[in-house]
Amino acid sequence: MSKEFKRQDSVRYSRLGLRRKKLQKWRRPRGIDSKMRLKRKSYPKTVSIGYKRKKTPMPVLIHNLKELNSLDKNATVILARIGAKKKLELIKAAEEKKIKIVNIGGSKWN
Repeated sequence: MSKEFKRQDSVRYSRLGLRRKKLQKWRRPRGIDSKMRLKRKSYPKTVSIGYKRKKTPMPVLIHNLKELNSLDKNATVILARIGAKKKLELIKAAEEKKIKIVNIGGSKWN
């Protein structure tokens, strides 16, 4: 997560994660008088949908040159199981279009 959300009263008790990183896990405040549950000012922030990160686009599976040409510049690509000749052809075309290929071994194309 982009923001560290602390469990309620974790600054008070060692068993809830005070100076113990492994135990610092988010639990929703459920108490009837909980100021954190009521989202009161000056209390620790609670998890809500507004803190969500933007998702990274999933890589696209490519079988041939036609599929590669239909993609835009900032796409990521996974090459399907194809022969060496076609694979080299796709790598050169992706290099020209500056498209990143994920599953190529070797440092030349990464």
